[in-house]
Amino acid sequence: MSSLTNLIGAGVLLTAAPVLALDLPRVDIVILGEVHDNPIHHIKQAEAVTTILPSAVVFEMLTPDQAAQATVDMRSDEAALEAALGWNASGWPDFAMYYPIFEALDDAAIYGAALPRETVRAAVDSGAAAIFPGDPAVFGLSDPVPAAQLDTRKQLQDEAHCNALPAEMLAGMVEAQRLRDAAFAQTALQALRDTGGPVVVITGHGHARKDWGIPAKIALADPQVDIWSVGFVEAALPQAEQFDFIEVTEPAPREDPCAAFR
Repeated sequence: MSSLTNLIGAGVLLTAAPVLALDLPRVDIVILGEVHDNPIHHIKQAEAVTTILPSAVVFEMLTPDQAAQATVDMRSDEAALEAALGWNASGWPDFAMYYPIFEALDDAAIYGAALPRETVRAAVDSGAAAIFPGDPAVFGLSDPVPAAQLDTRKQLQDEAHCNALPAEMLAGMVEAQRLRDAAFAQTALQALRDTGGPVVVITGHGHARKDWGIPAKIALADPQVDIWSVGFVEAALPQAEQFDFIEVTEPAPREDPCAAFR
């Protein structure tokens, strides 16, 4: 695998790891966290995929059935691929933003990690451990979230939903996120077993956090797997240790998503 020093280009490196760690001959899984509607982030993810040459790419945005439609022949035709995936009816930002990633995949296997919406909703009421399709203990879902972390995560959920959710719902939203983190980690590990790696994961940067996101779940399930987490963000973070690398980009132009709640 190529040196990860090329992964971020002119980005800001925020890590306490020795410089030689950047030249590891093999990293099993690279998690590329994005702001979903920022086209710059998807261009950078595509550049990273071109550098890494992964054997498999896991998409948060795709179900397994959708991923099966993204055949190698289909990837050279943006309109046909979008139609096969039903992307623009799925609620994700316009497919044109994401297509550079698919263009960069060559013949890499594509895995869809998205859970059914009803499954995610069930975790809000029942908890991640009760809903997870597998052994929840493997990914730490049987353990309660530490109190301080839970408070932080509830606050983040509140902010992400424009402070419009009932307070009693926030812990359930954290459980839904834990469920998705574990499912994405499970799929990434399956892709690694199937293909030998390296594996790239395309996901929101909240899921790419090392402290409690996909990297933490993978580390619990298989401590022998080498993981690197990259955060493409729009503002400097107070806790840069959330990622191995971080790059701050220009924010995407967007309307205020919380305007309707005021």
